[in-house]
Amino acid sequence: MSPARPPRRRPDGASPGSKASQDRDVHDPDGVRLQKVLATAGYGSRRACEEIIAAGRVEVDGVRVRELGLRVDPAKAVVHVDGLRVQLDTSLVTIALNKPLGVVSSMHDDEGRPDLAPFVADRSERLYHVGRLDADSEGLLLLTNDGELANRLTHPRYEVAKTYLATLDGRVPDGVRRTVLRGVELEDGPVKADHYRVVDRTPQQSLVEIELHEGRNRIVRRLFDELGFPVTRLLRTQIGPVHLGALKPGRTRVLGRDELGSLMAEVGL
Repeated sequence: MSPARPPRRRPDGASPGSKASQDRDVHDPDGVRLQKVLATAGYGSRRACEEIIAAGRVEVDGVRVRELGLRVDPAKAVVHVDGLRVQLDTSLVTIALNKPLGVVSSMHDDEGRPDLAPFVADRSERLYHVGRLDADSEGLLLLTNDGELANRLTHPRYEVAKTYLATLDGRVPDGVRRTVLRGVELEDGPVKADHYRVVDRTPQQSLVEIELHEGRNRIVRRLFDELGFPVTRLLRTQIGPVHLGALKPGRTRVLGRDELGSLMAEVGL
């Protein structure tokens, strides 16, 4: 799993929750009451949100608040509940898609191949896919209209973990685990897994689960090709805290509040 990240620091150098941050006034007299903002974001009734605030579970711009009369600007304030970022912009949405086999990771394919557009044809937002899955791979793909989240999820700096189930040609020996965790040299540099386990194997094929922080093209396939066990099927089951779960091929779902908050926390939002 990813190592815990230190608290993000503000431009003045004070971390959230520090004495310096607590001394700052985050009240915006022209803003919206915080309990109303939280209620709109899905944290329950205004009364329930008042209890959350009074319990000290809410931070605004790095300042822990308990004041029920506090007002904030939803367009500018950064609000966390229990350490998770709250998406205040209701126009932004992030969707999980189980991309079927044979579909390219594009909203429009110039070559006329099956693309992502039909799966979100009922959405009014202009969505972009985050990262890629090859046409011959399937599983979890994220689509969003949140540009900042998309940029961070694809930036190498944040290294969001991705988990795959890979069906391999041949019976992999136990020693492969040590090899992939230590690292394998490819033509464009080394790659190593954060997690690897054999789920099932027969004399003809093996099913393995592998987690990497890599975003290079076809990295899982190239890794196992290098080891002499070609991938015959590749299914992505997880991106950071977001699981594919029981989502069927071709179906979508909007990320839940806590799920989205955890994903945003993964990339320092």
